[in-house]
Amino acid sequence: MAVVADRKSVKTTASSSSIITRSVDDKHDRPVQETVVLDDLRDDDVPQFRLTSWLFNRTRKLHGSETKVFDLDSTATRRSVYDDPHLAEFYWPKKEYENLHRFDPNARWTFREENAIVRKIDWKVMLWAAISFSALNLDRNNLSQANTDNFLPDLGLTTDDYNWGNSIFRLAFLCAELPSQLVSKKIGPDRWIPMQMCLWSVVTLAQFWLSGRTSFLVCRALLGFIQGGFIPDLILYLSYFYTKNELPFRMALFWISSNVCSIIASFIAFGVLRMRGVLGRAGWRWLFLVEGLITLTVGIATFFRMPPSPTQTKTWYRPKGWFTEREETIIVSRILRDDPTKGDMHNREGLTLKRLWIAMCDYDLWPLYIVGLMFGIPLSPPGSYLTLSLRNIGFSTFQTNLLTIPSTVAGMVTMFGITLVSEVVDERSIVAMMEDIWTLPFLVAIFCLGKNPNQWLFFGLASGLLSYPYTHPIQVAWCSRNSGAVASRTVNASLYNMFVQASAVVSAQIYRADDAPLYRRGNTILIIICCFNIFIMYPGVKAYYIWRNRQRDKIWNAMTPEEKVDYLKTTKDLGNRRLDFRFAH
Repeated sequence: MAVVADRKSVKTTASSSSIITRSVDDKHDRPVQETVVLDDLRDDDVPQFRLTSWLFNRTRKLHGSETKVFDLDSTATRRSVYDDPHLAEFYWPKKEYENLHRFDPNARWTFREENAIVRKIDWKVMLWAAISFSALNLDRNNLSQANTDNFLPDLGLTTDDYNWGNSIFRLAFLCAELPSQLVSKKIGPDRWIPMQMCLWSVVTLAQFWLSGRTSFLVCRALLGFIQGGFIPDLILYLSYFYTKNELPFRMALFWISSNVCSIIASFIAFGVLRMRGVLGRAGWRWLFLVEGLITLTVGIATFFRMPPSPTQTKTWYRPKGWFTEREETIIVSRILRDDPTKGDMHNREGLTLKRLWIAMCDYDLWPLYIVGLMFGIPLSPPGSYLTLSLRNIGFSTFQTNLLTIPSTVAGMVTMFGITLVSEVVDERSIVAMMEDIWTLPFLVAIFCLGKNPNQWLFFGLASGLLSYPYTHPIQVAWCSRNSGAVASRTVNASLYNMFVQASAVVSAQIYRADDAPLYRRGNTILIIICCFNIFIMYPGVKAYYIWRNRQRDKIWNAMTPEEKVDYLKTTKDLGNRRLDFRFAH
């Protein structure tokens, strides 16, 4: 084990030390030479903290096939490009990087320290991010609960009007994605996210006074435009605190928190909808009012719960901050060791038009955009129409709201399970395909139902379908990982989510009034798309990234060490365009 006392000394108990000269500078401006001991570093084949290890107390293979009980007091610092004297200067953070004063490539820490810090980040940062995300889902999904209280008849709307409302919401959401990311990158997600939350809460409140089709569509458009970009903004913010291996599970926690929110929302709806007739108003109007007030409260609190970065947690209302200097050094150093590109921009640095254009033209991310467009279509119409379908086959308003809970709970379990599988096998494309594999047999069974099906049979099949393992969190982190730079990650996350919203626009038009109530034509389309995803799309994406990595390996491995240094010194390639970058698949 090794512990670093400061930037000028390294203590080690290694029996034989490998000592090299490498780049460090106290002012962080220009690297200079310093002798550093490297034998205390962990190699890439030593796994970082994984949820599966924590859950199942798994041992770790530390040396070849030899299995040892994991030592929490062993050094957790992983080897990186900063330990190579020839490469370090080409990955050094820019002097504008807000956390540069805490970056110390000589720092060493133990797994016990690292795990304690990650847990602290989970409680301080991730928990409130999940609450914020829940607020988003509370306001964008409450239309489903309103439908159980005669929302459409009260406003003189048809199911086609309902489809158009969903489509307009998604179109506005889609159009706001990239502009929202540009604003967030310029002023900081810690400012922009709470501003978004407060603005959309006001629009949610305004739905109390809906009067007909026009006001309904206008409110859906405003909600979509204000909420657009929120998810990529939050993902960008979390990337300041987590490594690329830690982020996918936090994304899963995001959507698990969304399911928890859906359960809570069902109980809120169960109570608030009973207010129908109070002051002569429908229950769904009170639902919009109550949930708008809840999210407005969360939005105001978020201004005080989102520090700009790991080293900027001290403020007048939090004088001691969240982390000690030692903890800040570990957080920043581990993040940059994991992904040096996170130091190439300030967290309030806007994107230039050139960087924006480069990111948009990154054709290596286009396969993931296709995934974003296609993967959710087979599930979206059945999910959107669940409450309407349950009402149509005889369940009451209050029964319908409670009957949405079982699939929500089951979805949390399957999402958690698929994330564990992704960690164990370190796989993305095939694991993400499991969502469509789960969906296909349920779609076929629903398609085969006759007229006037048994209401409990339909409920069972619909609930089974909507209990699918949601793989969107894995894919969001996958896109972030394959972007390879802060500027690209900002734009590409927005573009990916834009395709996801486009998917919702398409799927909102699949179930049509003239196809009701069995929607056989619609379900046929869903089955065809599901088969395309399973047999063509996901295998094709995996094959593409394997091919691209082999292309890079062929070029990079043929270069001499001197040629590699010359390439890194002279290249203008950024992010995933660099020859030393490899795509995850």
